[in-house]
Amino acid sequence: MSRQDEERWLLPAGIEEILPEQARVIEGLRRDLLDLYTRWGYELVIPPLIDSLESLLTGTGQDLDLQTFKLIDPLSGRLLGIRADMTPQVARLDAHQLRRDTPTRLCYLGTVLRTRADGPAATRSPLQIGAEIYGHAGIESDVEILRLLILTLQAAGIPEIYLDLGHVGIYRALARQAGLTAAQEHALFAALQRKAIPEIESLIGDYGLSGAIARMLVALAELNGEDALQRADSVLSPADPQVRSALDYLSRLADELGHWLPEVSIHYDLAELRGYRYKTGVVFAAFVPGWGLEVARGGRYDDIGRVFGRARPAVGFSADLKGLIQHGRGLTERYRPADAILAPWSSDPGLQQSIESLRAQGQRVIQELPGAPSDPAALGCSAALVYQEGQWTTRPIH
Repeated sequence: MSRQDEERWLLPAGIEEILPEQARVIEGLRRDLLDLYTRWGYELVIPPLIDSLESLLTGTGQDLDLQTFKLIDPLSGRLLGIRADMTPQVARLDAHQLRRDTPTRLCYLGTVLRTRADGPAATRSPLQIGAEIYGHAGIESDVEILRLLILTLQAAGIPEIYLDLGHVGIYRALARQAGLTAAQEHALFAALQRKAIPEIESLIGDYGLSGAIARMLVALAELNGEDALQRADSVLSPADPQVRSALDYLSRLADELGHWLPEVSIHYDLAELRGYRYKTGVVFAAFVPGWGLEVARGGRYDDIGRVFGRARPAVGFSADLKGLIQHGRGLTERYRPADAILAPWSSDPGLQQSIESLRAQGQRVIQELPGAPSDPAALGCSAALVYQEGQWTTRPIH
């Protein structure tokens, strides 16, 4: 076989084929999760895979720009993109199409495509599932979304979960208090994400900052863990009132979660600013022990619909369904299909009526194809339809 022939079988890096067993698990979990969201009052929406680039990047700053595949529409000559995240599209649906005055609960599930994977073994084509609430700014909608996130992970067979909570308003207020330019704020933000304290100290020195504001910006990188809020009360006490307000919000949210989700461990990371350029309040991520990347993420993004003419309060979460099943337990057994029934190939009306009746009851019936090898075990059949005493009857295969 030539090298060219061999390469025809190769998939692009980070793109996977899904074989029957995994596809069965994904589809079973997909149905269960969408049914869960429906019971909570969330309505399913299906945004397009390809969209105008402006719509896909709206409200997200540059966060998704490098992750988005771009192409030219031969019909219009416009620049299009393949969605790397569905939240901007869902925000457009709420703001432009639905235009409701009441809170709107929406959910979605579909493939997104990214130019780069989030981690060394991650996919570039996640099957993104998520839920969002539009039109409510209270802590209650944050709590509902977090409860639904935990139920999602539990439905995926993930028993041990801990939440990381943060608030983008803390760094945003400190940057404003320090008088940072947009470029300085961006550079310091990048260093904070790496928790590179020497680099943070160097940047702060270059910016001519000193005293309390310099100490608070350096300390932000270390304000993480279960006791981070208690330490922040002291460390960030010289900060502007907006910081105190954000800390109070996190404290109240943690108290609420203690009532609703007492079994979930809550951690804090005040320098973790996922989606900083478009998030407006609390941010969160869910982790499982022994895995360095989050399995779900979300937060509040109240301004994301502004460009579509309606900036409603919004909060939501998303996860990669394919990623969830990597960490779930017992999913293969849960979604294992029942044994099938083997039927001969015949147009006999009685046989066809029996097959239709069994299938209507939810049974799997596989008809043998003439001339093809027939191995009941390989087909997953433990019974067969046989003609006995003038009728078609199901009998076990021994």
